[in-house]
Amino acid sequence: MNISNLDYKLPKELIARYPLKIRDRAMLMVIDKDKGSITHTIFCNITDFLRSTDLLVLNDTKVFPARLIGRKKEGWGKIEILLLKERDKNTWETLIRGRRRSPVGTMIIFEKGELEGRIISQDNDGKVTIEFKYSGDFNEKVERYGYPPIPPYIKRDLQGTITPHSIREIDNEHYQTVYAKHRGAIAAPTAGLHFTKDLLKRIEDMGIEISTITLHIGPGTFRPIRLNNILEHKMESEYYEVDTINAHKINEAKENKRRIIAVGTTTTRVLEHIIKSHGRMIPHSGYTDLFIYPGHRFRCVDTLLTNFHLPRSTLLILVSAFAGRELIMKAYMEAIEKRYRFYSYGDAMLII
Repeated sequence: MNISNLDYKLPKELIARYPLKIRDRAMLMVIDKDKGSITHTIFCNITDFLRSTDLLVLNDTKVFPARLIGRKKEGWGKIEILLLKERDKNTWETLIRGRRRSPVGTMIIFEKGELEGRIISQDNDGKVTIEFKYSGDFNEKVERYGYPPIPPYIKRDLQGTITPHSIREIDNEHYQTVYAKHRGAIAAPTAGLHFTKDLLKRIEDMGIEISTITLHIGPGTFRPIRLNNILEHKMESEYYEVDTINAHKINEAKENKRRIIAVGTTTTRVLEHIIKSHGRMIPHSGYTDLFIYPGHRFRCVDTLLTNFHLPRSTLLILVSAFAGRELIMKAYMEAIEKRYRFYSYGDAMLII
């Protein structure tokens, strides 16, 4: 498939810049992929489309405040880094804005010097390795000084009572699922942002079983495809875990022909990766670089809950593999016409 087949034009005003105050009041588009039908409702009504025998699978990764804003020790220039992966003690793989102006050896000061970093290497893929110097606990300092790693396509204008501090508080609360548990993601599993604790209780009260897996989302999930032929794209590996209890729940649901609903593309990739690799769900941890594109045979996931994704993205390709490109592009055009909110803080789509 050529990547141009998964392109579309989105009016900028439909990019959700802020979360809704009430999570489950987002719009919900429901697509029946067999009938080709599209229904519009709001997210709190998702229970109208669920069955008591369903298994709902959530990604319980927890976003950490991976954005650190500092200044160069010499020159006083502002510098922003995104923590990606801890390499060794005190050493992290990062992305950095303006790295061409920040050669190896550059010293970076955060806050009042309680945390310092030194660039020790750069690679051709844009990643920069930084060695940190500090006293006390590194994670505590990141939690204190870091900012939620909101995607760069979310642009905000600071007006009236909107300040960097108030935005940080909004994102700290809302750019995290209510069931987040295992720290390690630099992006939220956004399909899950719509659930409230009350809604999850309603779902459980219907008799629906809930299972969890963990996939720590990295930058590769959101990296646009720059090659015309999508088959030439290489996914970056991301770490996942599935424990014994949840592997058993998933296997039992499959054996009893119950519907498995994956909340998000990240959940989908973990489930499909393990089933593809082992033939059934097993307790397992490791890294997956599974790229799901049209032609993939879904072995585990029956129903998919997701958000509306960027054009030319691996996420849009996965959704197209699940429901068919023509139906998905039709749904996106209808979402634009009906003024749905797009991307991380946007509205949701349930594909049944």
